[in-house]
Amino acid sequence: MKQLSWIGAVVAALAVGCASAPSPQQGQEKAGQSLIGSEWELTDLAGLPVLQDRRPTLSFLEPGRITGTGSCNRYGGAADLGEGTIKVGPLATTRMACTEEIDAQEKAFLTALQNGHKIQLVDGDLVVYTESLERPLRFRRTR
Repeated sequence: MKQLSWIGAVVAALAVGCASAPSPQQGQEKAGQSLIGSEWELTDLAGLPVLQDRRPTLSFLEPGRITGTGSCNRYGGAADLGEGTIKVGPLATTRMACTEEIDAQEKAFLTALQNGHKIQLVDGDLVVYTESLERPLRFRRTR
């Protein structure tokens, strides 16, 4: 009978341990949390040069949202960060008048960002892979 009690105690301990282990979804949330509070500046638009005085930005100031400047206009919207993944929802933007060159850069950036699917930190840079461009977006941290 003592042997049966001992086996029951081990089974109960294992059950409690399994119940308190984080689920894969919780682990994904933690991975996305590492970007919360960070701000980034675009340095490479999929291999294209970025206008020095009009660099797009990307900020993760609160969970589930991104904000920044596209080059001329401010933008913001929902973003779901997982373990190495990003899914950006529709973005709202301001509607300021821009030069054609700045407008073209902004449109390319915002389209690429909304089509982002994979995200990595590489040598201190944030790299966002997108469905709409062959090469990724590359950002350097500003905060």
